[in-house]
Amino acid sequence: MEGWSKLQSSLGSINFAQAGTKLSKGFNSSVQATKERLGQVAADEITELPQEYKDLEARVDALRTAHLTFLKITKVYESETYDYPTQIQESLSELSSTIGYNITSFAASNLKGTNLPAPASPSAPPPTSHKTLPHALLRSASTASNALQTTVGGADDRLGKALALYASGWEKVALARLEQDAGIQDNFLHPWQTTLNTSIAVAMKARQAVRVSRLELDAAKQTLKNANPQRQEHARLEVENAEDDLVQKTEVAITLMKTVLENPEPIKNLNELAKAQLLYFSIAAEALSTVQGEIEELSVAAEGEYRKSRDH
Repeated sequence: MEGWSKLQSSLGSINFAQAGTKLSKGFNSSVQATKERLGQVAADEITELPQEYKDLEARVDALRTAHLTFLKITKVYESETYDYPTQIQESLSELSSTIGYNITSFAASNLKGTNLPAPASPSAPPPTSHKTLPHALLRSASTASNALQTTVGGADDRLGKALALYASGWEKVALARLEQDAGIQDNFLHPWQTTLNTSIAVAMKARQAVRVSRLELDAAKQTLKNANPQRQEHARLEVENAEDDLVQKTEVAITLMKTVLENPEPIKNLNELAKAQLLYFSIAAEALSTVQGEIEELSVAAEGEYRKSRDH
């Protein structure tokens, strides 16, 4: 028991000594940083870091800024309502009624009197609360079409049919919009944010370690400069240890910064963003091109009838 007590006492003394040394270094580096900030340290008394290190620092700063700047804008894809008209006020009951019309109802009303099989009268699908511009256009066009075509004799209303066609196009666009956002979140936003929070953050932490080590070295040099003869040897050893520590931490930081700058993931992520957007706009272009052609036919026919009626 006596031996164990001595061992515990010895370990306690070592830990206390280490803690004291660490506290002393931290205080000295803080004092050094304050003096530098206040301009109380001559430029030639500040240890110069390697040019390679400083160049890498500048490049990593630019990389971090690029991530933050682009992420600030692209994070809108995490919020479904980024393009939803702010002037729209829709209650749940309004959503339930406006969504009642869909492409099936359009087919049912327009296949009457033909030999083609008409689907059963559609029941309103479960209301959706998707708040995007495509969904808003779909709902408003569907509501307007339904209002025109459900009146007496309104089944043949050309504007009602045109609005239904317009809604059918935006139904596809609305679905593609949700798929685009999901793809951007999974394949761009999450990995882009991960790069920022991991490899870039690790490199920044390594740079901070270099800064602290450099401050400790310069503080140790000041201590050596002002040390009395009895403390000279100890102070000299402190400077040597601080120099070794700075060299080691600088090498680690250089390696980590190079790794971050050579990482191909950000370009891969950006490519995924562009692919998701391209697919969305391609689907939108195809869907709207199709319905626009059909709406134009209705427009030409309506204009022809109008001119004919005016001629009589």
